Amino acid sequence: MALTCNIDARGKRARFINGAVLLAVGIGLTIFLAWPSGQAWPWIVSAACILIGGFCIFEARAGWCALRAMKIKTPL
Repeated sequence: MALTCNIDARGKRARFINGAVLLAVGIGLTIFLAWPSGQAWPWIVSAACILIGGFCIFEARAGWCALRAMKIKTPL
């Protein structure tokens, strides 16, 4: 299944910024919270932020939005 472009330049920019922020937050959480604590929940939260941020950056680069592909209207 090919990913067809379903977002414009504004949507790409918003997804890229969102992804970069989430990626930075995830890395920060990993360094300052998860690594020193050694508990499971900070690692899960950090990994989720990093994975979601990476996916948002992928969406921005591909010009494709998963929610729009599922026929969910998004404001951008």
